[in-house]
Amino acid sequence: MSFLFPSPTITFEAALRDLVSGKPRSRAMAAHALGDVTEPTEKRRAVDALIAALDDNHPQVRMEACAALGDLGEPSALPHLIKKLDDGVAPVRQNAAIALGTLGHPDGFEPLATALKDGPPDLRFQAATSLAEIEPVRAFDHVLAALDDRDGQVVGAAALSVGAIAKLDEALKPRALSALRAKIDHGDASARFDVAYALAELGDEGGRAVLAKAATDVERAWDANSALGELGATQELARAVSAKKTPPEARVLAAGRLLAAGGGDDDTRGVLIDALTDRKIHVRGLAVEQLTAVGGPWAKAPLEKLARSGKGADLLEAIAAALRAIEGRS
Repeated sequence: MSFLFPSPTITFEAALRDLVSGKPRSRAMAAHALGDVTEPTEKRRAVDALIAALDDNHPQVRMEACAALGDLGEPSALPHLIKKLDDGVAPVRQNAAIALGTLGHPDGFEPLATALKDGPPDLRFQAATSLAEIEPVRAFDHVLAALDDRDGQVVGAAALSVGAIAKLDEALKPRALSALRAKIDHGDASARFDVAYALAELGDEGGRAVLAKAATDVERAWDANSALGELGATQELARAVSAKKTPPEARVLAAGRLLAAGGGDDDTRGVLIDALTDRKIHVRGLAVEQLTAVGGPWAKAPLEKLARSGKGADLLEAIAAALRAIEGRS
């Protein structure tokens, strides 16, 4: 899926027309819109048009065409997407790799394995993820080898794939843990974090210190506190809850994970209650989500108050679900 453009309001026929004759931005928006087609006849026409658009002279159009073909899930696009792995523009070949992973067709595996081994860094990075989406167990040795890649971002992507695959197949866990532990002191900070996250996903505390350091970081706080929650790291979560520089979203998550792990106190519960009145709806929504998981009788009145207020108008179903969950636990 592409976030380059918002979902445009455009008819199917207009999208087909714009894809051929519009200006570059209009062609790109049309390609993006065609990825949402569901009616069988229209879908067939959209696939044909998007395959043709893979040769557009503007990279944004090619990029959106790749993404849309992945969203449509049509196997006939496979050989055309494979060709785009060699596109001269990085975002185009990345989107082609993403689309191949989304399609999940076995014929996409070997081209992505070759890209992971010999492609440019941006493509190796994406191939490490897409391979695991097609055939996880078959991909394991390939992404395990990529932990020795010379590019830190590729190492990070490979680490996450190694962890995800080993989480699916317990037999691979010992090899995954051994390889990941060997990379926890990687020279690239981003790679270290991804290795620590992958270890936590497998229940291993080898990267706990790395995660704790990132628990208040604007870029990584959410993932760090999510992983610390997997480990039940109450001390680190408590520090993230109390730290003023922790981003609001991550603080709400940390508070919920801390309570779920059996830690926390009235101040921790207060973080979730206060977030129900935050000016940002997504923060309010996150608070409701966490209270659905860990809220007790102490959360009922604030949730009911939010439901009666204007700030709760778009969250009524989520609030009702949270109240039911709390009642069930009570």
